[in-house]
Parts: sequence; C-alpha cells; structure tokens
Amino acid sequence: MIETFGFHPGEGFRRRDRHLSRMHRSAQAFGIPFDQDAARAVLEPVERDAPLRCRLTLDAAGGFHLTTAPLGATPSAWVVELATERLSSQDLWLGHKTTRRALYDRSRANLPEGVDELLFLNEREELCEGTITNLFVTLATGECVTPPLGAGVLPGILREVLLETGEVVEKTVTTDDLMSASSISVGNSLRGQIKAALKQA
Repeated sequence: MIETFGFHPGEGFRRRDRHLSRMHRSAQAFGIPFDQDAARAVLEPVERDAPLRCRLTLDAAGGFHLTTAPLGATPSAWVVELATERLSSQDLWLGHKTTRRALYDRSRANLPEGVDELLFLNEREELCEGTITNLFVTLATGECVTPPLGAGVLPGILREVLLETGEVVEKTVTTDDLMSASSISVGNSLRGQIKAALKQA
C-alpha cells in the first residue's frame, strides 16, 4: 500500500487522517495488518522548514516505511491528452493505491512532448483518471463532475473532499463531455487542483 501526501511547515501533514484511513481500508481488503498508532509514530519525527513530498508504504507484514523529498512548486496549468491504453472497470487494483502501477509509471515516464498528464478511458470508452491524478470536469451545463469509482478510478483524497463539500458530483464522463467542457482540472491531495487543457491536434 502507498500513501503520498504533503508536509507543510506550520500545518504538518495535510489530510493525514484521511490518507491513513484509506490505507487502512485497502489493508483490510487485502488482509494486511494495519496499526494506525504505528503509522502515526513513523510520521511523528518529520519536521522541516520547507514543504515535503512524503511517501508512506505498508508492506505485506504490516511494516511502515517513510521517505521524504522536497515538494517543488505546483504548476499553474497542465496540458493533458487521452492515453491509447485502456483500463478495465473490473480491475480490483484500480480502487487501491499500491505499488502495482506499472501502466501508470510507464505512461508517465513516456509522456508525449508537451503533455503533462495522460487521461485513461475504460473498456466502455468512459473517462477514468490520470496517471497520478483524478479528473474533474465542468460540463457545458455548469455541473462539475468526476468519474464514478465504478468506471475504474482510485478513490483519491482530494476527490473525496470535493465530493463531501458538494463541489463535484459523480457522473459518467465521455470524450464528448470532455471536448465540450467549460473547464477541466486534474488533481490529487499532494498538489491540489491543477487547471488543464486538452492538447491541440
């Protein structure tokens, strides 16, 4: 299991408890021991005077490991493009953040020139998510939506927050919706929402 989140001076770990809760749910799904107090103890010593990118992993035996790196500036906008490979809406692994992400890592390592993120479709030609982000689309009607988990989507923490606050709702998103959208953004808990635009042909 993996959780990636930000540490910010004066604030601490952003959405720490939400991340640990998601890791706990995934651990339960796969029968892996999870000790929340032990997880918090691993995070406790972290203290820096600059923002950090933190990666907490949980192994099959229930052991935690934390790595940190400087958190660079968040881009103001990204160019996105549709991926050629498809996700399967029936893939159990898509609902959990784990090290089993070869497709995402390969796609990210080979982004086309001028493209910052790839958006995946499933076998039904429905939009799912990006390599490291969830997708948020403001439709031509003004409704702001994000693809449902059943499309083949990671339950992202930023996505969870936006759904709870009512800023977005779950709805199937098609390529036609994407092309006619009033606005597009992608995001995750580490970076927040990033305005996006489809790459022009």
